[in-house]
Amino acid sequence: MALHDDELRPRRGGSPPRGAGIVGRIIAIGSLVVVIVVLAVIVLGSGKSPHPVTTSTATGTAARTTTTSAAPAAPQAVPILVYHVINNHPPGSSAPASLYVPANEFTAQMQALKRAGWRAITLDQLAGYWSGRLKLGSSKPIVITFDGGYASQFVTALPVLRGLGWVGVVDIPVNPLSSSEGGLLDSQVKGLVSAGWEMDLQGTTQTSLTSFGSASAVSQEVTTERQSLQGRLGGAVNWYAYANGAYNASVTAGLKSAGLTGGLTLVPGWASPRGDPTRLPRLAVVGGTSPAALQSQIAAAQHDPAPATSAG
Repeated sequence: MALHDDELRPRRGGSPPRGAGIVGRIIAIGSLVVVIVVLAVIVLGSGKSPHPVTTSTATGTAARTTTTSAAPAAPQAVPILVYHVINNHPPGSSAPASLYVPANEFTAQMQALKRAGWRAITLDQLAGYWSGRLKLGSSKPIVITFDGGYASQFVTALPVLRGLGWVGVVDIPVNPLSSSEGGLLDSQVKGLVSAGWEMDLQGTTQTSLTSFGSASAVSQEVTTERQSLQGRLGGAVNWYAYANGAYNASVTAGLKSAGLTGGLTLVPGWASPRGDPTRLPRLAVVGGTSPAALQSQIAAAQHDPAPATSAG
């Protein structure tokens, strides 16, 4: 039966007509169905999205988030310094003045290096850095070695480096100087090692490894020298400083055969993780070098070529 307009209007003081109630229920049911469908689409769609969605507070638009991780920095080349006597050159001495770096000069050099962002490490730590086993943070690594086995390395250099929180590397000669000649006492070497320094081996100037005719002969000699030093002072010895910086192919091959980690030359340059560890370059610091001159010396040698297969 058709409904007239006047029947749809509410009666005064009464309830809405029966037809109006039916229409209202139909509209409510339809709205509920629409809401259910929309919610289902949202739920199903969110389960398929492979990336989280975030809302930009600046633009109000949605943007997918991505996660990126920076690759670890590759190990870099490192300068290695070499010192001898940390003291004034004695008047009338026949020893080369270049071997002597006065205490105040050495102190100023080390303090300037630290201000410039350098951090002293040992050779074993350098090997760990190059292999990725040791993380050094933002500091620039540098190795400070001491040849000759002089007492001033314990008396003077140790307090300076310890004050900076640094360590050094002492290369003990096969035939060490006596204490009357200004050489390190065994107790002083042990004191350096106790302070975190590294003890390594330095060849004798009287019998250079280059005089041995084969790699096997070099290996036997180095093994004997290494065992003698370790037996006398204890501790590990993993590196070899060539006497007068002299080496050749037989020497480096013999060093590897003896199981040492590497060898130190006197060829200027920076030690590179891509170079031969038995031919690491070093920068000799001589007396009269100002802190600024030392930093210039280090910077100038950064791109020097790698040491040749023989020297000295």
